[in-house]
Amino acid sequence: MSVKFTTCTDVRPEVAAFDSYEPGLSIAEIASRYGLSRVIKMASNENPLGVSPRVRQVIADKACEAFRYPQSGNPRLVKALAAQCGVDARRICVGNGSDEIIDLLFRIRCVPGVHNAVAFRPCFGIYPTQARMAGVELRQTPLNSDFSFDFENLLKLVDENTTLAFVTTPDNPSGRIASVDDLEKLARALPPTCLLVVDEAYTEFAGPEHSLLSRLETLPNVALLRTFSKVYALAGLRIGYGILPPVLADYMWRVRLPFSLNILAEEAALAALEDVEFREQTVSLVRRGRDFLTKGLREIGCEVLPSMSNFLMFRPAPGSIDARELHGELLKKGIIIRSLKAYQLPEWLRVSMGTDEENELFLKYTKEILGV
Repeated sequence: MSVKFTTCTDVRPEVAAFDSYEPGLSIAEIASRYGLSRVIKMASNENPLGVSPRVRQVIADKACEAFRYPQSGNPRLVKALAAQCGVDARRICVGNGSDEIIDLLFRIRCVPGVHNAVAFRPCFGIYPTQARMAGVELRQTPLNSDFSFDFENLLKLVDENTTLAFVTTPDNPSGRIASVDDLEKLARALPPTCLLVVDEAYTEFAGPEHSLLSRLETLPNVALLRTFSKVYALAGLRIGYGILPPVLADYMWRVRLPFSLNILAEEAALAALEDVEFREQTVSLVRRGRDFLTKGLREIGCEVLPSMSNFLMFRPAPGSIDARELHGELLKKGIIIRSLKAYQLPEWLRVSMGTDEENELFLKYTKEILGV
């Protein structure tokens, strides 16, 4: 298609078609709207414990270095990640959140207008956004009615021009997990020219036995994506990484923007990796809260999907108030959870695990609103 620009402010048609990103509701916004002195945010799958004391101290100690550029290639962090994951350091590429890794995968692996990628629906919003920006068709198939993975239908979308296949496990917003055996079968069923990208942003809450990490050496067409935003409590510093085939990681380092991971983020990530106690406390808190809220919500008639992540997807019982009303009434009480309208799931809600106290307050207010 020929596109002719007529002014210096014209943009590509793909860009003109984009809507602005709509962030979730903030604590300050809800506090101001309803005149509240306390607001609890359980909407963005953040770590309810906040930043670990060890990481806070490192950030404070290293703040005086903020005028420096980070070391090119982030070699200390790469080495630490390779050691923790038990892989060759040549497999690791770090970025400004896993979003940057996803963006680079589209740019490196796909020729605009020629190649395509496949994913489930609903999926992480970065997949369709970056596909459009890269001029790449993203083919999607729905999850099963219970939000489990239909790998047979995903494979039906694949052809000789498919270069990326995305699977998120545990999935967002459902919390469902794919078995490693099914993932391995999928990897082997894909054409050798297609890279299976398994997004493991929430894998620490499921456990290492649910990751393909230990099988990578026998699966040359698999990449894993991970993040410091969840279990490591560093969402605001934007740190992600990929565990990739070495050749692909090399190309990614060649084209990645220089210094995309800032010096304080790198120091924080290194400290977070060493803080095993904080990570274990986080996982224990999340699993305890997950069991507590699953049981509590089901007891009051809500449908709750089984989750292996740090959030639950649920909907009010038929005949009670709808999800939109429950979401709005919780906001008035200072509890922010996530509406799933953006996922085309208006009857469902997602709640992130909080502290024990926050989980109890959420369940208490939900019971009051539902009249049970």
